[in-house]
Amino acid sequence: MGKSRGGLSTKIHAAVDALGDPVRLLLTPGQASEYGQAEALLDGFTPGQVLADKRYDSDAFIAAIQRTGAEAVIPSRKNRQHPRPLDRHLYKDRNLVERFFQKLKQFRRIATRYERLARN
Repeated sequence: MGKSRGGLSTKIHAAVDALGDPVRLLLTPGQASEYGQAEALLDGFTPGQVLADKRYDSDAFIAAIQRTGAEAVIPSRKNRQHPRPLDRHLYKDRNLVERFFQKLKQFRRIATRYERLARN
């Protein structure tokens, strides 16, 4: 696949509310890190909990979450020296993000990546 104006491919980053409805969507080039957009997804919100997967296990990101007064429900990576405790009951609600992306993939133009630009 050739290079487009959006980069080699395009990633969609999403923040959803407690019902699984999107509250913020960000687009980045495919080669960009997902962690780089983590704080931008939370900017301007005051959540009670932030649920994310292991990719977002960073001391800096967790400190940013705690500065907003929210609880970080992020499992520790396996190479962490001192794993943080995890509320597994709360973490089960992270599937709302996965369900949102499955709904999004039902739209052919997005799933097949015809719509590569943010303006579309």
